[in-house]
Amino acid sequence: MYRILQTLLITFCLLVSADITASRAADDIGALVSALGTAKLAELDDRIEALAKSGDPRVIPVLEALGEGNLYARKADGSVYLATEKGASLMLVDPLDGANIGEVPKSELQKIKVNNSVRRAVRSALGGLTLFSADTDARLKAAQSMRQTPNADALGAIETALSTEKDGAVRKTLDEARAVSLLVSDRSDDDKRAAIKTLAEGGGREALGALTSALSSADSSLKPDIEAALQRIEQAQAFWNAGQNVWYGLSLGSVLLLAAIGLAITFGVMGIINMAHGEMVMLGAYTTFLVQDVIRTSYPDLFDWSLAIALPLAFLATGVIGLAIERSVIRFLYGRPLETLLATWGISLILQQSVRSIFGPTNREVGNPSWMAGAFELGGLTITWNRLWIIVFALAVFAALLFLLKRTSMGLRMRAVTQNRRMASSMGIRTPLVDALTFALGSGIAGMAGVALSQIDNVSPNLGQGYIIDSFMVVVFGGVGNLWGTLVGAFSLGILNKFLEPYAGAVLGKILVLVLIILFIQKKPRGLFALKGRAVEA
Repeated sequence: MYRILQTLLITFCLLVSADITASRAADDIGALVSALGTAKLAELDDRIEALAKSGDPRVIPVLEALGEGNLYARKADGSVYLATEKGASLMLVDPLDGANIGEVPKSELQKIKVNNSVRRAVRSALGGLTLFSADTDARLKAAQSMRQTPNADALGAIETALSTEKDGAVRKTLDEARAVSLLVSDRSDDDKRAAIKTLAEGGGREALGALTSALSSADSSLKPDIEAALQRIEQAQAFWNAGQNVWYGLSLGSVLLLAAIGLAITFGVMGIINMAHGEMVMLGAYTTFLVQDVIRTSYPDLFDWSLAIALPLAFLATGVIGLAIERSVIRFLYGRPLETLLATWGISLILQQSVRSIFGPTNREVGNPSWMAGAFELGGLTITWNRLWIIVFALAVFAALLFLLKRTSMGLRMRAVTQNRRMASSMGIRTPLVDALTFALGSGIAGMAGVALSQIDNVSPNLGQGYIIDSFMVVVFGGVGNLWGTLVGAFSLGILNKFLEPYAGAVLGKILVLVLIILFIQKKPRGLFALKGRAVEA
């Protein structure tokens, strides 16, 4: 009986003690928050650091409000509140428990002033506090923030977080954050050498900046290590920059492939110089805008499906328009390529002006579905989802067209007309029908290209004009009417453009590419992959 009473007494004392400790902790946090209201601007950094060291998650909204300029102090007693404006009054909220205090005149309070130094201190403190969040993304963002703002005072929080962190990406970022903070601390040279090694292995722009900054103030014994690490990172950066240029080239090449692949069909099969091809691309982009506009106003839950809905509609709309152009104008001009050039140029002007009259001359907003937004890192490369999906889409369109040409009766007729029109006609192939369907198919593919381009470019009446010349260059370089030539030509010119741009600029780079194509055509007039056939070779 005595032991039972003794156990109950000890339990009661522990509970009371815990309650007292919690009460004292709450009082301490309250005092720290109240100290913000009476502190001078130069003292705010110390007050913020004290709040961060408490590790109490309740101070997070306080610090966020301070950084955003929404923290107020009562003039009478210096009490601190979160406040939002409501006319001539302020709605007050308790900063720690979120209780609604009520509405008071603005004259009774004054905003706690902050500057850039205070905002940096707030960001650093919030980073330290969220290192222990249950949300992995929050911890990663906090670690990234601390990596960008080295702070010797944050070392303790970083090392504590490292000791318990399980996620690999967060641990790597924390290691780098610890390394950059070590370089500005008073730790031993051995610790700093280990930090330099960590940064050299991780690489990246943050590591490069941290080491460059540390080099000017480092001891002579550490400078060789820092210089060696800088050289290693710069070499790695040069490699990854080359890889990034290749990625940008593939991205540009996929755009050129989408814009040129329909032109390769019409130009190859029909011999038509279609200057209105760019306007088919533009009409496809405006179809996407109309679909998204309807979805936004009537069916917002379907926005992520907007591109899937727009693709077939753009193909049908531009295909029908292309069919109408071929039947009404182009079929009277076969065998006269210069006249088709002038006629289709006039059609392109009519289409541009029609779109300006209907939609206006300004750019139209076309949004990215959630699955095309954002980016991810692959080694030292930054890959955007919209560009990646456009590459996948371009290759899918290429594969579908290849199947159509090689495995269907329509494709057989198209190839026959391309290689020898007169012989195909004598064998019973209705060449006018093949011409009409081919032109409609090329226009429809251009419309689908416009859907893709709407995700990375401005949707305006001039959208197609930016791609028509490049599309012709791709077709001529790859080989007229050859899909494989169009594929190789598009990606080759895209990569070449992106490697020339850093040295020659965008405009001069395009001129150099054009000169190189002219020189190439002098040697191989029919392009990389010339079509074979008696009529073609004649």
